[in-house]
Amino acid sequence: MAKVPIEQIGMKVGLEVHQQLATKKKLFCNCTPMGSDEYASKFVRKLRLSKSELGEYDPAALFERTKSKRIVYYANPESSCLVEKDDEPPHPIDSDAKKIALLIASTLNSKIFNEIYAMRKIVIDGSNTSGFQRTMLVSMGGNLDVNGEKIGVQSICLEEDAAKLLNDKDSIREFSLDRLGVPLIEIALEPVTASPSKIKKIALTLGRLLRTTKMVTRGLGSIRQDVNVSIMDGEVVEVKGVQQLEQLEKVIEYEAKRQHGLILISEKLKERKLKKILKDDDVFDITQAFSNCKSKVIQKALKENAIIKAIRIKNFASMFSYSPYEEIRLGKEIGQLVRFFGIGGVFHSDELPNYGIEDSNVEEIKKILDVGPEDGFLIIAANESKIDFAINSIINRVEDAKKGVPAETRQATQTGETVYLRPRPGASRMYPETDIPPIIISSNELEIARKQIPKSWDESFSDLQNQYKLNTQLTEQIFDSDYLELFEKICEDKNNSPTFVASILCSTITNLQRQGLNSQLLKNEEILKTFELLSEGKIQKETIETIFEKIMSDKAKSVDEALEKLALEYIDENELGIICGKIVDDNVQIINEQGMHSIGTLMGIAMKELRGKASGETINQILKKNIESKLHNKN
Repeated sequence: MAKVPIEQIGMKVGLEVHQQLATKKKLFCNCTPMGSDEYASKFVRKLRLSKSELGEYDPAALFERTKSKRIVYYANPESSCLVEKDDEPPHPIDSDAKKIALLIASTLNSKIFNEIYAMRKIVIDGSNTSGFQRTMLVSMGGNLDVNGEKIGVQSICLEEDAAKLLNDKDSIREFSLDRLGVPLIEIALEPVTASPSKIKKIALTLGRLLRTTKMVTRGLGSIRQDVNVSIMDGEVVEVKGVQQLEQLEKVIEYEAKRQHGLILISEKLKERKLKKILKDDDVFDITQAFSNCKSKVIQKALKENAIIKAIRIKNFASMFSYSPYEEIRLGKEIGQLVRFFGIGGVFHSDELPNYGIEDSNVEEIKKILDVGPEDGFLIIAANESKIDFAINSIINRVEDAKKGVPAETRQATQTGETVYLRPRPGASRMYPETDIPPIIISSNELEIARKQIPKSWDESFSDLQNQYKLNTQLTEQIFDSDYLELFEKICEDKNNSPTFVASILCSTITNLQRQGLNSQLLKNEEILKTFELLSEGKIQKETIETIFEKIMSDKAKSVDEALEKLALEYIDENELGIICGKIVDDNVQIINEQGMHSIGTLMGIAMKELRGKASGETINQILKKNIESKLHNKN
């Protein structure tokens, strides 16, 4: 399949970066931002839709209402209070969060307002207990320097982070309140015409600028990018939830391909001069006709008292499966859409007979719908409360397909694709917060912010490299990692080599992640304790990777537990001698060819088998002794 001509389709990309601020309190209460896996209490809410001041409903909120979800919240008194439960008005704004927002705005040369007003942004997906997110426009304008090129800043906002999604299944959605209300800064950049790799560079530069302040948090989920993508002056598509730079580049490439594919699909649809789908004329109840269908999906739906309906689309044959690019099809787009109503998917005429739906079923549908070989149809099964909403959305999506790319909000996946999330919000989404008075920004606060503008990334990079005598690659890796502050803390102990520490934090942990292990299980305090034990001579360097492997594979909860388990695996010197002797015997040819230089190769073989079971120094000594013996006997 041909590659999408990104440089020819007029693609524009606007970045919105959301970064958690490193404060000791949440934005509008005194609770400490902290994560937990155990919760002391829970409560249930069902959020309802309300009109704006102008009597209008927000389209994104309308869409969420159709899902009819019950929201379960889990809370801890250490990290949430009545403010997070929406049972108490917000407290005065956290002064540290305000100072950091002013500092970042000053660093980006953005024009800060003298008064800041809190607004309510409607959010009824359950991620905010109140049904809205509090957000404040701090400044507008400014620029980001990316290798000498000025990238414009649209706006900078200070806002609350959302609750953390724990589970979303059937009619219930679960959140924890640990993260709700954590101070967050949102930086929206001007749209630019650029390649995905350049957009990645812009995001990297902005992330580095934020980290030079040393006032933002690090770690997975602490910084998120939303990407606004459009092509050929088409509608803007917002992609939410990009957490990694590698993912960002893939998402932009995929979205460019998807949108251009939709343009090509629309051109084919225009050639067919399709008539508008009429719900009264083109939607048929086929529940009875499908009562004996052998499809497991259909039978399961019928057992759950679902209704089965078919939508007729004249002159639509082959258009559901037409794929201008690999995996870009209208049938796939519609399938993603209905899943957000809690419906498993749809069957379309281009893929039938299949999935247990036989020729006889297809012929019966065609007879009921009065369609010929040039026509198309869709089959959908759902309960009565959802099916009409889903059918309306499908009809609207087919109508949008005739125009090209619909404006919508999509979710980034870990593989770099995007899936439908909801319609784009409208202007009626935002309205004033009545519980928070205007926040005054004094000239003294602005002057303090300007004086605290941090060094540039280049200067910070140079200082880090010179202080710890790291090579360029390691300096860049440790600066961009989640472990910079931890690295500096570990290196306060002069017994720890900065190069070795950086290598463990940036390479060893990453390699274990690539093996499928979970770095989230490896807490900073356990990493710090491991290096303390190394400094005290209580463990060997080679043991560190094994300790981390135990914790990241969830075989141990702490360093102490990992060491206990390792002690059971540790072998005595006699057994070690037997294993090393066998390794030498198995590699006599290498020893004869390389002499004592073969020690490197044999150490590599030995460490694969013995890492964590004996010290590298002891293994090295035994191997050397055995190699010398072999060479002596040979002579």
